Amino acid sequence: MGRSQNQKARDKNKQKLPQVPKQLKSDGRDIEFSKELADQDDLEALARSEAADKRAKQK
Repeated sequence: MGRSQNQKARDKNKQKLPQVPKQLKSDGRDIEFSKELADQDDLEALARSEAADKRAKQK
């Protein structure tokens, strides 16, 4: 048993992983939102969500 036989098994998975282009990746949001129909609580939640997204992207 040579040394290279163990390394082949380790590297097999890399070729099978799918590669998704950046433009097809989503940010995980699929919510429809209408500012015309929003009440004060909805606008407050939207502001909190945007602030949380900013903090998450800074880290």
